[in-house]
Amino acid sequence: MAETKGVLLPAYVLADESGSMAPYKEDLSRGVISLCEGLRAEPMVAAKLRLAVLGFSDDVEVRLAVADMRHETSLPKIEIRGLTNYHAVFDDLLGRIPSDIQWLRGEGYKVHRPVVFFLSDGQPTDGGSWRKPYGRLVDRAQTPTAPNIVACGIGDAEARTMVEVATRPEFAFVAKPGTDIGQAIAEFFHALTASLVASGNALNSGSPQLVVNRPDQFSMAIDEVG
Repeated sequence: MAETKGVLLPAYVLADESGSMAPYKEDLSRGVISLCEGLRAEPMVAAKLRLAVLGFSDDVEVRLAVADMRHETSLPKIEIRGLTNYHAVFDDLLGRIPSDIQWLRGEGYKVHRPVVFFLSDGQPTDGGSWRKPYGRLVDRAQTPTAPNIVACGIGDAEARTMVEVATRPEFAFVAKPGTDIGQAIAEFFHALTASLVASGNALNSGSPQLVVNRPDQFSMAIDEVG
């Protein structure tokens, strides 16, 4: 029996690239780059993570395929386009996550349950059709590799929707009223980086766990929903 190479946590960043994000394209790009550079600066942590960056609007585009940031030399490039189609996100993840995990296991790794960090500045333009693929994605009976999902809303994204998207109430956040959206994006990526570093450090401990940090200038969405 082949020796296990190690234990990995796959992390997926889903970044809203819809037209309403156009004024904040540079903020989004800087945030993604800061995340990648932050993981490169922590090679022992990066060794335990595999990062993917996906941009979504009418569809999902791969900006960074599942990567070991110790060896990845390219940086994701954000493109603004289209509407805010949540259905496309969860339909894509339904196929992508099981395939990625199968590949990582085939490479000799044990794989922890993946985590998705979802950032949106608006309500879904596909109505409620996203709930069907979402339901299949997070149902561990149907999808054994079902991810944990952390949902962060900025701009016009409603707290109630973030609570629906997140897999646990404490994983749903919304920017506080009046918060500058560019600053909120920066805080999202700062908290994301810190969460991944802490989660990576916990992987080989006696009690591996997913660590989720609340971004500054955000509140728990469940508090907003009441």
